[in-house]
Amino acid sequence: MKAVFKSKGSQWDIVVLATILLLAFSVVFGGASRENSLRLALVELAALPALAIFLNATADRRTWAEHRFAFLLLGTLVALPLLQLIPLPPAIWTRLPGREEPNLALSLAGLPTPWSALSLTPELTWRAALALIPPVAAFLGIMLIRPEDHRRIIAVAIGVTTVSIALGAAQLTIGGPLYPYRTTAAGEVVGFFANRNHLATLCLMTAPFAGAFLGRASRNRRPGDRFVVWACAAFLLLNLFALAAIRSRAGILFAVPAYTLGGVTAWLAAGRGLSWKRAVVVGAALAVLATVAYFGGERVVQRFEGGGASTQSRLTNWPIIAEAAGGYQPIGSGVGSFDAVYRAHEPLEFVDPTFLNHAHNEYLETWLEAGWPGALLVGAFMVWYGRRSWRAWKPTVPSESSLQRSASVAILIVLLHSLVDYPLRTEAIAVIFAICCAILESPAPVKASRRQTMGE
Repeated sequence: MKAVFKSKGSQWDIVVLATILLLAFSVVFGGASRENSLRLALVELAALPALAIFLNATADRRTWAEHRFAFLLLGTLVALPLLQLIPLPPAIWTRLPGREEPNLALSLAGLPTPWSALSLTPELTWRAALALIPPVAAFLGIMLIRPEDHRRIIAVAIGVTTVSIALGAAQLTIGGPLYPYRTTAAGEVVGFFANRNHLATLCLMTAPFAGAFLGRASRNRRPGDRFVVWACAAFLLLNLFALAAIRSRAGILFAVPAYTLGGVTAWLAAGRGLSWKRAVVVGAALAVLATVAYFGGERVVQRFEGGGASTQSRLTNWPIIAEAAGGYQPIGSGVGSFDAVYRAHEPLEFVDPTFLNHAHNEYLETWLEAGWPGALLVGAFMVWYGRRSWRAWKPTVPSESSLQRSASVAILIVLLHSLVDYPLRTEAIAVIFAICCAILESPAPVKASRRQTMGE
């Protein structure tokens, strides 16, 4: 019996290690949504062994049955682009909405009408399907490991966020050689990413977890908890400085719900008590906020004022995208086809040296590419998210659910940011988002006894 337990324990340790490596690999090499084919392929290849381990580990467990709705959503997400790649006979695909131009081009060229996939850009849809491998593997990994191991994974996420912020600080002083991608916001703080908005998203996703760690450590009296309190407080303050330096408008706006709900999470994790430590932390946070407002306020205001043109451009383009999407319903144009479809519908007066590679509204882009199936999937996810968040935030839930509460906040930040950007098109954000979803889906922990709380 002891040998069996040891075998299972070693198996879960392998799963934890594989998940940690996948997370680190995704952040380091998966920080761009385009012009990143080779590095993205490395992340996908690194995820394949992890995926095999996770699928093998689920063979003798009840995970599938206990979380069938979540796995149904995951399976539908994977199936959607794959179904769009199935070749269809000419009698079917030529009758689909939005396929008139390709059919007309074949007729004018005198070419026979071949079998064709539902997607207008099969190669890009295939790439989108492959890009799902890392987040799917990360979700399965978190679902398999023990709840206490979730904290290890999140600690790594906080660690890579800190390193990314440090890299961003070095980018301001050294410049070019430290930017990981050719197409990037040169002269700005981007860390491991090509887009500063996505670094801001990473900072905001990890902040609530740091708050949960801080609250939990302040409640306990175990060795090392004092260090955790101050380390998490330092990370939260560093995050605030980083957001001011990154100057992402969405990052600054969404810092309010992230830090507010993160503070509530920390308060609940601490058992709703009050101590001098938390008073010092709150006072330090207010001092840093004042400092950031004084020294960084001018740069932040300039960012909002200077971004008026790009914001107006997005607002102007959204009605055009919505109108174009209507011509491909109910099935959509194919996952990954936005760039090609938008170019075909872009008004001539909008054509200039710049181009719109994404809609900067994930919901609108999903409606265009995936049609009604994509909209239904988003709606089903919102239902799942609402139910699981209610479970995590119920007043009767013990403070041991702090990680689940933090995960719900992190997911909310991504959902909000997706209104004006495309964070989930970046592999690093997609993997961490999947980890948060798995933590939120995991069974609610039972309330620890006093002896357990004291570390026994």
